[in-house]
Amino acid sequence: MKLGVLLSGGKDSLLALYRASKYHSIECLISVYSDNKESFMFHTPNINIVELQSKALGIPLVKTRTRGLKEEELIDLERVLKEAITRFKIEGVVSGAIQSTYQTTRIQRICNKLGLWCFNPLWQNSQLELLNEVVREKFEVIITGIGAYPLTKDFLGLKINNDFIKLVKELNEKFGINPAGEGGEFETTVLWMPLFKQRIVIDDYKIEYENHSGSLVIKKSHLEEYKK
Repeated sequence: MKLGVLLSGGKDSLLALYRASKYHSIECLISVYSDNKESFMFHTPNINIVELQSKALGIPLVKTRTRGLKEEELIDLERVLKEAITRFKIEGVVSGAIQSTYQTTRIQRICNKLGLWCFNPLWQNSQLELLNEVVREKFEVIITGIGAYPLTKDFLGLKINNDFIKLVKELNEKFGINPAGEGGEFETTVLWMPLFKQRIVIDDYKIEYENHSGSLVIKKSHLEEYKK
């Protein structure tokens, strides 16, 4: 089946793409750039990185911008999905949702309206197992956003590896931190994954942080040959 993937630049959307690509043809990537940092629908930190990810994957990107106003942003999502249907003849949409019924029900509603299959390959999976899969499949993922106590500035820039999984498991047990960060506790950016033909390198960045909320803002980055 010909599918488009809702791409945010983070681990969940790219893991969903990775799983879906084993059984379906990924025709395009679909990204919504939201002006609202508090959007419940769309990942906003470092969203521009999807352009390099598109090049690294060799898959075309369809993108649009939204003001991020509640429900109005769904109109913008519908518009970009229509564009993907027209340009790439997609028959379905892949989402990286794990537990968020807010996102999933709204995407499903739009897909139903447009006659698209809504595929959520990570839905209701164990969040710790998803992190283990990311590490096992050698994804290179860093933390680029945090938004919950007791996460501190030192969390920004951490790589997702076995030590990180151990830390997140402890934070989940002590403070209820969502292991996958799906509640906005932390945001991620993927620099490499098995389908990338090149690796993303960060040249310059800045840290913004206040009251257990912060971002690692990527100011400049480029693609280079991946060396194992």
